[in-house]
Amino acid sequence: MESFALLLAATLNAGTVLAIAGLGLLINERAGIVNLGAEGMMLVAAIAGFATAVHTGNDWLAFAAGMGAGAVLAAAFGGLVIWLNTNQYASGLALSLFGAGFSAFVGIKYTQEKLVERPKFEIPFLADIPFVGPAFFKHHPIVYLTVLGVIGLGWFLYRSRGGLVLRAVGESPESAHALGYPVRRIRLVAVMVGGALCGLAGAYISVVYTPLWVEGMVAGKGWIALALTTFATWRPARVLLGAYLFGGVTMLQFHLQGEGVQIPSQWLSMLPYLATIVVLVLISRNAMWIRINMPASLGKPFFPGS
Repeated sequence: MESFALLLAATLNAGTVLAIAGLGLLINERAGIVNLGAEGMMLVAAIAGFATAVHTGNDWLAFAAGMGAGAVLAAAFGGLVIWLNTNQYASGLALSLFGAGFSAFVGIKYTQEKLVERPKFEIPFLADIPFVGPAFFKHHPIVYLTVLGVIGLGWFLYRSRGGLVLRAVGESPESAHALGYPVRRIRLVAVMVGGALCGLAGAYISVVYTPLWVEGMVAGKGWIALALTTFATWRPARVLLGAYLFGGVTMLQFHLQGEGVQIPSQWLSMLPYLATIVVLVLISRNAMWIRINMPASLGKPFFPGS
C-alpha cells in the first residue's frame, strides 16, 4: 500500500506538468491557433526558471521567469502567424527547434549547478492520514493550483462573456470580426497566455519535478501535452484527467523497475509515447466526434476585411 501511495503521488506530480502545458495549448486552440512549439517554449522556460532559482533561491520568481520566457516566445510566434500569416505548423516546428537549441546553448554553464535543498510541502493533519496523506496531501502548491486552474478555465470558457468571445473567435473569426471584436489581438493574448502556461510547466520541471538542468530535459512532454488537447476534445476537465493518465503511465515505468520487473528499460521508457500513439489512433477512428468538438477555424489564417 505504501508503494501504491508513492505511485499515486508521483502520478499527480508528473501529471501536473502535462496538465499545465495542456491547458495552455487548449487556450491557444480555442482561439483557433495551433502552436507546435510547446516543447521549445518549455525548454527555454526550464532553463530560465532554473537559472533564476540558482541566483535567487526563490521558486516563485523562477516560475515567473519561466512564464515570462514562454510568453515572449509565444508573442514572437503569434506575431508571425497572426499578423504575417505564416504557416502555423511550420512556425511552431521552427519555434520548437529554436527552443531546443537556444536552451542547450544558454544552459551550458548551468549543467553542474545545484539548487538549495528543496522545501517540503504538506497540508497539516491531512498529510498524516495513512495512505491518503502521502498520496494526495504532500505536494507542491502548484499541484493544487493546477486543479483550481482547471475549474477556473472551465468557468471562464463556458460561463463568462470573455470565454464566449474566445470560443467565437476560434469557431468563426469572420463573424466575431463583423461584430466588432479585435480578432487578431484576442488571438495574440490567447497565444501569450498559452505560452506563459507552457513556460510555467517548463519551469516546474527544472525547479520542482527534477530540480536540475539537463539539455533536452523536457523529453517530449510538450508533444504529449499537444496530443492531450485532442484526447481531451478541447475540454479543461478532460485535459486534467488525461494528464494524470499519461502521468501514471510515465511513472509506471519507474515503479515497475523498482519492483524488479524484468523488462528492458528501453521498453519501459517507450510506454508514455506508445500510450499517446494508441490513444490518438483510437480517437482518430471517430473523425466525426473530433470535427464536432474541434474549433472550426483551428489552424486557419484570418485576413480582416477579406
